[in-house]
Amino acid sequence: MDKDLEAGYKTEPAGGDDDAISSDNDQTELSLRAVEAVNVHVANLSVNIDISSGISRFLPFRQRSEDPTGKNYKRILDDVHAYMPSGTLTAILGGSGSGKTTMLHALSHRMGGGGLHTAGTITYNGYERMSSIRSAYVMQHDVLIPTLTVRETLLYAAELRLPPTTSDERRQVVEDVILELGLKECANTRIGNNVHKGCSGGEKRRTSLGVQMLANPSILFLDEVTTGLDAASAFQLIRTLKLLAIRGRTIIVTIHQPRSEIWDLFDRLVLLSGGATLYSGTAKNCLPYFEDLGHSLPPFVNPAEYLVDLAAIDIRTADLEEKSTMRVEHLKQAWRTESSNRASWIAGEKMEAAVPPAQTHHSRNYASLGRQIRVLTARTFKITYRDPMGVAGSLIEAISMAIITGWIFLNLDGSLAGIRSRQGALYVSAALQGYLILLFETYRLTIDIELFDREYAEKVVSVPAFLISRRLARVLIEDLSVPLIYSVIFYFFVGFDANASQFFVFFAINLLMHYIAVDLAMLCVSVSRNFAGASLIANLAYTLQSLGCGYFVQSNQIPVWVRWLKWTAYVFYGFGALAANEFVGHTSNSAGQIYDCPASGGLSNPECEQYTGAYVMRSLGFPPDWITRPILILLGYAIAFYLGAGFVLKYKVIGIGISRARQSVTDTSVGKEDLTAHSLDDRRTVTIRLQEYSLNIVKRDWLLRKSEKKSVLQPINTLFQPGHLNVIMGPSGSGKTSLLNMMAGRVQDSVSTIYDKSGTLLLNNAIPNPETVRSICSYVCQDDDALFPSLTVRENLRFAAALRLPAHLSKAHKRQRAEDVLSKLGLRECADNLVGNELIKGISGGEKRRMTIAIQILTDPQVLFLDEPTSGLDAFTAASIMLVLKGLAEEGRTLVLSIHQARSYFFDYFGSILLLARGGSPVFSGKGSDMLPYFASLSFHCPTTINPADFALDLITVNLQHASKEAATRKKVRSLILSWHEGQQSPVNHDSSQPTTELHALVRNPAPFTTAVPILIHRSFLSLRRSSPALVARTTQVLGFAILLTLFFAPLQSNTYSIQTRLGFIQEFAALYFVGMLQNVAVYPTEQAVFYREQTDNAYGVSAFFITYTVLEIPFEILTSLIFAVLTVLAAGLPRTVPLFFIVAFNCFAIVNCGESVGIMFNTLFSHTGFAVNLTSVILSLANVMGGVMSLHIPAFLQAWNHLSPVKWSLGNLAPWTFRGVRFTCPDERGCNGQPRTGEEVLRLYNLDTDPVTNVAALAVCVVVYRLVAWGILAVRRKRGGWPWKGLARHQRK
Repeated sequence: MDKDLEAGYKTEPAGGDDDAISSDNDQTELSLRAVEAVNVHVANLSVNIDISSGISRFLPFRQRSEDPTGKNYKRILDDVHAYMPSGTLTAILGGSGSGKTTMLHALSHRMGGGGLHTAGTITYNGYERMSSIRSAYVMQHDVLIPTLTVRETLLYAAELRLPPTTSDERRQVVEDVILELGLKECANTRIGNNVHKGCSGGEKRRTSLGVQMLANPSILFLDEVTTGLDAASAFQLIRTLKLLAIRGRTIIVTIHQPRSEIWDLFDRLVLLSGGATLYSGTAKNCLPYFEDLGHSLPPFVNPAEYLVDLAAIDIRTADLEEKSTMRVEHLKQAWRTESSNRASWIAGEKMEAAVPPAQTHHSRNYASLGRQIRVLTARTFKITYRDPMGVAGSLIEAISMAIITGWIFLNLDGSLAGIRSRQGALYVSAALQGYLILLFETYRLTIDIELFDREYAEKVVSVPAFLISRRLARVLIEDLSVPLIYSVIFYFFVGFDANASQFFVFFAINLLMHYIAVDLAMLCVSVSRNFAGASLIANLAYTLQSLGCGYFVQSNQIPVWVRWLKWTAYVFYGFGALAANEFVGHTSNSAGQIYDCPASGGLSNPECEQYTGAYVMRSLGFPPDWITRPILILLGYAIAFYLGAGFVLKYKVIGIGISRARQSVTDTSVGKEDLTAHSLDDRRTVTIRLQEYSLNIVKRDWLLRKSEKKSVLQPINTLFQPGHLNVIMGPSGSGKTSLLNMMAGRVQDSVSTIYDKSGTLLLNNAIPNPETVRSICSYVCQDDDALFPSLTVRENLRFAAALRLPAHLSKAHKRQRAEDVLSKLGLRECADNLVGNELIKGISGGEKRRMTIAIQILTDPQVLFLDEPTSGLDAFTAASIMLVLKGLAEEGRTLVLSIHQARSYFFDYFGSILLLARGGSPVFSGKGSDMLPYFASLSFHCPTTINPADFALDLITVNLQHASKEAATRKKVRSLILSWHEGQQSPVNHDSSQPTTELHALVRNPAPFTTAVPILIHRSFLSLRRSSPALVARTTQVLGFAILLTLFFAPLQSNTYSIQTRLGFIQEFAALYFVGMLQNVAVYPTEQAVFYREQTDNAYGVSAFFITYTVLEIPFEILTSLIFAVLTVLAAGLPRTVPLFFIVAFNCFAIVNCGESVGIMFNTLFSHTGFAVNLTSVILSLANVMGGVMSLHIPAFLQAWNHLSPVKWSLGNLAPWTFRGVRFTCPDERGCNGQPRTGEEVLRLYNLDTDPVTNVAALAVCVVVYRLVAWGILAVRRKRGGWPWKGLARHQRK
């Protein structure tokens, strides 16, 4: 590629050669060179965003009248001009908050969000419309499918993005892209995620670029494309982009820390500072321009880093801040003058570019609808069967629900109780089974929809293709198999007639209800992309279905103001069709099916009327002939929900927006550190020695057999000393993060993965136990996701100090320690700013990184591990972070950090370097000053103008882009590995298996329970109070359910037809079980993740977290339960007594609380949340069925198991309280036909005539026991030994 690139420089003009430009004659040629030339011109571009808070910013009249230049608006971009012709690589440079990403969003027409005002023009070949131009956008965030390999990801992308040619041609293009991006060695590796290890971050980044390259765009936008890449990979990637530009494309990138060699690849530059332009033009004229202004580039300095520093405000001291501000303002004014002088030239460029886009015979979307459906179906099918937990969840749900509910309704007889149970069995099929499918599909879609949103925004995938392919891919695995398995088992267990036509009608209705459930889930997720919102919509929709279906409240008993809603409830038609199929279908008798009437005289006896199918249909409020029409209506519902989902997906645009900003995004922490170097003799120091330290990963199949073994780290012998920076360097996939995790004790076995660790880690020449490692070592991850976004910097640090510092210290002492660390890390200027997240703009990225480090050094750890501490930061901020780390090391700590891209002068900070090649093989380990002489001794000399860190990474990186270069570089890397291995001395063996007394004295215990709980409650309360989504998740489910319940049941009547309605009313309380579980799924996983990380840091224990979660949960449950009681007792028409009011409130509280407990249990047991939701839903459904109303004869074994269910005890106390003393009247002159006349008779018929006080007490016991079991499961999960399978893992390892 180097020769090709060099040739391109010599022979091709900036605009690219003629062959690179597409024409009408070569559209069928499959080549990444065939593109339309597009020139981009930006004039007077300004972007302002509303920074005001409150609802006023969303009022239309305010947005119309408010001046976007006023005090309530912040200017992100200010009058930017730029010209980016085809065939060029343009870099947008600047520090954090300079507006780089905003400019890229504006150029790519991806701006969105309320309160955003854009002015100016952006033209493409002189036209403002971009719809006819093929473009691609590489985001900072990688949106990839974790279960696909790199090659599969690119192949599917090629199928969707490349023109219709042969499969072999497309595959060849994919292989070329794999080689071009250096992805050959990971081509068959799955992408992976945080649960299942896969590709490295750099490999994922390059895969994302490969996907967009296959779109064959004329314009390619890339946002921080080198973030997460090592210096060698970053250089190779930018070289690839340069080659694409030479071939006629317009490449526009934002970039944080480009190495010096990358500078030479840029054709044009835009330098921003605070949204204003400091320079915009050719790269070759940039440095002379600044030199004319008195800012000359010093020798041996990276030009890009120099420009970023030049555009930054240095706030380390007031004097530096004043000088740097004056410098930046002078540069802004100089460019305004320069750009006005160039106005005529800029206009000339624009006129020259004003040619209409070429009219091609293909649309921006290459793939036809049929091809999209075929490709997406194949991809979705592969994703589905590679998610065994998801498939197993669906099948286990169908089988277990069918067997257990079929067992509950086993071989029903023709008695009156049997007829009641038949109705319950039909309701389970019509409503409950579909509800479980609805919940699982809703959760799964909230994960899968992100990729669709991305591909739809890129006009690669259409809405119809997505909707159709999703069902086609699962038609055999789930859509047919799940309802068929359920129907076969349940139908014959219950004992319905062995009539083929009756069975197939039963199956057809269940099949339609399945499709309606998945279609409704799609509609819910199309409205709300997060599970909390989508599940709320789904749950309220299902509640409407269950209330309007005619089972819990008979159709003719529904209040007139909501009676019309039954015609909108699909379960009404499903339940009605199933009832007609059972009670009046498939018989010529006008009375329908005849059941076992014990009275003499048969049908001539009025008491036997209630044993006829016609009477049952009439009592349920259904017409007698009710099979064909409902089935057609159900089919219409399935189609309507899918069309509705398609409509919302098409017109509800999910684009890139800008969150609400604060006034300034300047990293105010830079230079405000208060660090003091200490002699190493003044404090206890720790030296880390690794001896033959290695790691292999063993994968196991579903039978727990070893299926694959992968070597991650080869035996390493090295020494990390205190007082200076110990740096681990290497290309992507070299095992840097794995080594840090292994040393920090954060590598844990799982069911499918065994980490086979060997070798020795010594601290001060002693083998430490895990408690010692956790006490004296702190770990800073790449992500800053352990921070609380709704708390300020000071609050985060104060709470962390209160939890992590020794309990004997006073509150004042801990607060002072937090303030000291604020000063030490230079965070005092932003101490009272919210941390923020993707919704609310908070502190800058550099400040977040400092804050993460600050939390870890609160306990004054002797050892600090840091994984990529400068990744994602601009060059100026990265430099400030490195200075902080250097200062921390000079205070006597042992700092071990991995780093990808280091500025040239960072190398002088490196006290020791461990250099790893891909595969985890050591190439060098020793003092930083010894690295270059060592390589020089092997005849590899570093030029004086090259960054030593970049030189080392280039030296050990295999060039996978061409076969000849791959062979040569692979041979070179192998020789370097062998040279280092042969030159190592044999490590000294240490037999000590116990830590020394010195290390043992450093062991830090977690915060005591009594200390941690008040602190955690205070912290969580503050965070919850400022977090609207969490408050909504905690309150809206119960309140919405109560409102619907009241609308459908109020007022309760007292005739015999209302008996079923009253029973349905108390049965609906069981649905609160699901409400508790859904509230837990919306809140608990996030809080669980924070707890896991903090407990790993030895901050506090399981009990403290658990009590905190419970204490914060219970007040919401009590409040919503009281409101629930107000609506159900006072409005619905139950006896208005004080005891009954509090009984109803307590039942609501208890069932919701038990649902929360069950959610905690299964979300702790299973890391696959979708599987946990499915399994939990089955258990809750069974509890609903066995409550005592839907099934009157439960087998003895299940009855014993039912004693563990809170629903049994809830209905057992609600029924006596609400039925005793009630007398029912006959609805007409024909009499009551044997119907119960008193509430006591109803209780005896349904076996509910029990002691309500005993049942209330049993319900209270369930609340306590369920929560204790949940606590026990969490305690075992977080126990240092882990799950029982960890022992099996250790046995297999041996």
